[in-house]
Amino acid sequence: MTHLFLLEPDAVATVRAIDKSQVLGALADRLAAVYGLERSEVLERIEERERLGSTGFGRGVASPHARIAGVTEPVAAFLRLEAPVAFESADGMPVKLVFGLLSPEQGGASHLQALAAISRMMRDDRMRANLEAAPDAEALYGLLCNVIDRDAA
Repeated sequence: MTHLFLLEPDAVATVRAIDKSQVLGALADRLAAVYGLERSEVLERIEERERLGSTGFGRGVASPHARIAGVTEPVAAFLRLEAPVAFESADGMPVKLVFGLLSPEQGGASHLQALAAISRMMRDDRMRANLEAAPDAEALYGLLCNVIDRDAA
């Protein structure tokens, strides 16, 4: 089985954040800690991408992403926010679910394929409802892996 991106269990969490800056910081913390990356570099890259335009694509979901040196394949982190946060999303709705993605600097096609897979998953109304209702990070991870594995098959 091939996968479009790696999602480690420790890269999935429920976090408290009061604004977009804290969301991006929490995402950088998680990505750096789980995948052995430099936090400041991760944060700088995702903030740089965010300045080009919000990665909040609507329906309460954001997908901050960047290409970065030091990763050999696309890696992801998933955060469920304790309370929705304004994110300058396309539809104006605050964000509750954040699916971060980092890809190799030269990973053009793989980066786009991974983003497309995340977008498809997060556009599913039932999936979003299940993610919002999941009791803990372990349940969140299970839900995400079932879809990732199914889509890769």
